[in-house]
Amino acid sequence: MLKNIPKILSPEMLKVLCEMGHSDRIVIADANFPAESMGKDAIVIRADGHSATDLLDAILTVFPLDTYVDSPVMLMQVMAGDNVETPIWDEYKEIVAKHDNRGADAFGEYERFEFYEQAKKCYAIIATGESALYANLILQKGVI
Repeated sequence: MLKNIPKILSPEMLKVLCEMGHSDRIVIADANFPAESMGKDAIVIRADGHSATDLLDAILTVFPLDTYVDSPVMLMQVMAGDNVETPIWDEYKEIVAKHDNRGADAFGEYERFEFYEQAKKCYAIIATGESALYANLILQKGVI
């Protein structure tokens, strides 16, 4: 047992977060994200049943965001022609603001297919049960 570790962070997830070094990246993927096919060269952690917001908040209690890049949190842009609202992005920005002074300024966006290409290069992908659309994000690890 450990103290002050959010219970939502499984032993496997804690191990992966600890293994990651400065500038390594991790995907928090929504339930529609093709985690297994994108993560062929990454560690894929199943977190079905957990929301992306709860996991983001828990992860950021132990995971510093990179201060050497402008956007250590990257979202997947809404595709042109998709008439989709993304209220979860506001929740993400509130959560990040609790853990990083940059708040909303820590965010950037990748076009959908660029997001997929970047996800293939990430150290790990956490496949959540998040049902919100366009709820995928990539976090880049900083130093403590």
